[in-house]
Amino acid sequence: EAKRLGINKIFIPKGNAPEGSVVEGIEVYAAESVNEVVKHLTGEELMQPVKAQDYKKTAPRAPEPDFADVKGQYEAKRALEIAAAGFHNVLLIGPPGAGKSMLAKRLPSILPEMTFEESIETTKIHSICGALQEGASLITRRPFRAPHHTVSPTAVSGGGTVPRPGEISLAHNGVLFLDELPEFRRDAVEAMRQPLEDGQVTISRVQGSQTFPSQFMLVCAMNPCRCGWYGHPSGRCRCSAQSVRQYQTKVSGPLLDRIDIMVEVPALEYEELRSRPSGETSAAIKARVDAARERQHSRFGDGLRSNARMSPAEMERWCALSPECSALMKSAFDALSLTARSYDRIRKVARTIADLDGAEAIAPEHIAEAIGYRTYDIWEERK
Repeated sequence: EAKRLGINKIFIPKGNAPEGSVVEGIEVYAAESVNEVVKHLTGEELMQPVKAQDYKKTAPRAPEPDFADVKGQYEAKRALEIAAAGFHNVLLIGPPGAGKSMLAKRLPSILPEMTFEESIETTKIHSICGALQEGASLITRRPFRAPHHTVSPTAVSGGGTVPRPGEISLAHNGVLFLDELPEFRRDAVEAMRQPLEDGQVTISRVQGSQTFPSQFMLVCAMNPCRCGWYGHPSGRCRCSAQSVRQYQTKVSGPLLDRIDIMVEVPALEYEELRSRPSGETSAAIKARVDAARERQHSRFGDGLRSNARMSPAEMERWCALSPECSALMKSAFDALSLTARSYDRIRKVARTIADLDGAEAIAPEHIAEAIGYRTYDIWEERK
């Protein structure tokens, strides 16, 4: 902010030296006390500016979990690839032990690298909360936040006497993972609805209000019923139809409307479990994701934009449907009782699938695949 205002010299606490030194074009002095600053300004004892750090030369990263470790689950991996390419929200539905959490934790390994602007934004939020690691200069790895289901609404959206960012802001430019979604407090989950649309959250208090950014990718996981085995061919589920519906309706319709991709993660068969993992590596998937993101960058002229963040005007331009695509959409709209928001999200997902294919226009097969990712709607219809 000082650089933006044309200030060329700034004094900061010594503990903030690593993060302050990544901003080029400004002299940064790290002081242990105000007295040290006074001595410098009076010429009694001059301080030396902190040596500027190149934000690209970060410490070696710890190895990330790789998609190559995941056995089977090809549809779910494809869905997460699409989600990463367009920054879409995802819901994974399946029985216990199917690999929902395992898949979600590997999502950061295929997300595009952070730009300098994204790193600065994310670092500011974590710095405000005192959540930066000791000696960290800049956050260069997209955040992955996974709060426990007992988290409060304030912890999710932010708050306090002096407003502080919550989980949705700490996940800015990254992933917010909610495991066992129906177990979260209803008011905590519903607090995310507006930030998911606006990309920011405003916290109002008597002293004033604060607005924090919250452009995050929401990834949720849930069982299909309380015991987790509803719909499994083994018939091990003993939940009544009413119990299944009560469990599923813990997740509100308005929240589901804000999720772009819903995919079932089935239990693996024995032969799949005993085989060695043979799936693609995260590096191979990430290469396709990066190529799709580059197409979006060329389209929007902004490296921070993605298909999931398209405005209505941009959708009309970039998600135009051919007569064949329109006929397919109409059939799905009537059969699944989709809302206007669901209709828009299907078109955005189809645009991302087309980008992964390198296609200029959305084709019927792209629409068909995007419709297939409204699994929850199909599931309800099947019941």
